[in-house]
Amino acid sequence: MSLETQSLPLQSIEGTPLNPEQARYLSGFFAGVATRGLRFSDSGAAASAVGEASPAQPLEDLVFEERVKRERHPLDAFPKLLDLARANTPPDKEDLFRFKWNGLFFLAPNKEAYMARFRIPGGQMQSFQLREIARVASELTTGYVQITTRANLQIRLIEPKDAPEVLRRIQGVGLHTRGAGADNIRNLTTNATAGIDPLELIDTLPLCHELAQIILNDRAFYDLPRKFNIAYDGGGRVSSVEDTNDIGAKAVLADGKVFFRIAVGGATGHKAFARDLGVLVPPEEINRVICALVRVFITHGNRADRKKARLKHLLESWTLERYLAEAERLLPAPLTRAPLQPGELAYPAAPHAHVGVHPQKQPGLFYVGVHVPVGEITPAQMLGIAELAELHGSGEIRLSVWQNLLLPNIPEASLETVCRSLQAMGLETTQSHLRSGFVACTGNAYCKFAQTNTKAHAAALAGALEKKLQLDSPINIHLTGCPHSCAQHYMGDIGLLGTKTKVAGESVEAYHVFVGGGFGPNQAVGRQVFTAVPFPELEGALEKMLRGYLRQREPGESFQAFTVRHDLDTLQAMFSQAD
Repeated sequence: MSLETQSLPLQSIEGTPLNPEQARYLSGFFAGVATRGLRFSDSGAAASAVGEASPAQPLEDLVFEERVKRERHPLDAFPKLLDLARANTPPDKEDLFRFKWNGLFFLAPNKEAYMARFRIPGGQMQSFQLREIARVASELTTGYVQITTRANLQIRLIEPKDAPEVLRRIQGVGLHTRGAGADNIRNLTTNATAGIDPLELIDTLPLCHELAQIILNDRAFYDLPRKFNIAYDGGGRVSSVEDTNDIGAKAVLADGKVFFRIAVGGATGHKAFARDLGVLVPPEEINRVICALVRVFITHGNRADRKKARLKHLLESWTLERYLAEAERLLPAPLTRAPLQPGELAYPAAPHAHVGVHPQKQPGLFYVGVHVPVGEITPAQMLGIAELAELHGSGEIRLSVWQNLLLPNIPEASLETVCRSLQAMGLETTQSHLRSGFVACTGNAYCKFAQTNTKAHAAALAGALEKKLQLDSPINIHLTGCPHSCAQHYMGDIGLLGTKTKVAGESVEAYHVFVGGGFGPNQAVGRQVFTAVPFPELEGALEKMLRGYLRQREPGESFQAFTVRHDLDTLQAMFSQAD
């Protein structure tokens, strides 16, 4: 019997000794309970099933989500999904939560159907995979497909009877949905140009794929206290915004060698960027270290209050030194301490480099960054993109955290044909200082939390403002429909948070307006400059804001720098003036 098993208040279940997986699971569960001041009897009495609460902590004392997970592990709920599919009936509240472990989100009350979210590590896909998703969307949904801010795809309006078939077909082309929602590690992200960027320090895609396999094959990573985001950044022109993640690994040079710096606790919806841990980790060790950091969160994260369950909240009561020390207990050796130096994380990233034609590190090859308006793409466009990737590239497609996509490995002789073909599909390959920077969450058309129709509003604003204004530097405008901030409104040059307001006694869609957000070397949380601007007035308000910036900025000054330089009262006055 291992020391880990000996320390548990039970060593067997229904007379059968714990196996190593059960021991790890229960060790983390009991340790997490102990950190909240609760004690279990050490009499050795076994619970009747793995994960069942001990008599000292009845199931009804747990928060709903933790109780549901203890009653039946969500990965064991697939037979129930099959039963509901046979009857074509919706899930109850408990199974609605469990099915998120299979990437299925029931959209009630908005729609009586599922949304499916995939796992696409690093956003890297092959043409045959994109083709199958397009066919699934056409044959088993209404054909609505989104590129997300985690370089991922979502398809919507799947009837319960079709859900198992959707999962089967996605898995049939080597993709997964497992752990795509709820208390899991979400899609792993990295630079969309990893491996092809002339300026990068290291290709992070192999690390992404390695960690994805580790997660898929370790059940312990499917019971976190809350959602968890991990990103790598190997340098280069297209940022992965890794500092907005629970764990961000950023490549740096030290003594002529590539290492990773690790930052933890990012959650921009909670106005928090990840903080540097003060260590340098060699690439061959980074995934081992990341796994240790996640395991500490599994053990010590808050399972009694869902509103305080993110890693950010644990780090509000713990020092970074304590968190690092707990992780090192799971590692073979201490990590190399190296305090962050000023300018060490300087980014070569270029704004909006995810759109347009750019040379790769491979001689004679280019990537074509494709602007997908507000991340909405049709099955017909997906099939066309797959064909272009096969005919003119290497059959590869990259999704980006900017809700766009890239076609890599295009020879120079094919660039004109590829760009012309994409434009014929309604997809732009020319970078726009305005349009290329719009990001929008799902909105209230399909999300029960959203207050506004962000996708439609973003498309309308982008088209209208581009006709009225000529900017000489890029700007990012992020629209999110609720405080969950899926579109990360706090990190946009302009962030728009959906709300409702009264106009002539009627409730209408509106937006709170934030300015000055940024990431990387320009890291900042946006400040609210206007409150509840009705959508019909928003276009005019944004136009005044941008014209005020153009009129009163200093030479070469970015929009973010301009807003940071002024207090909110001054900005309100400047942004309210007619041109």
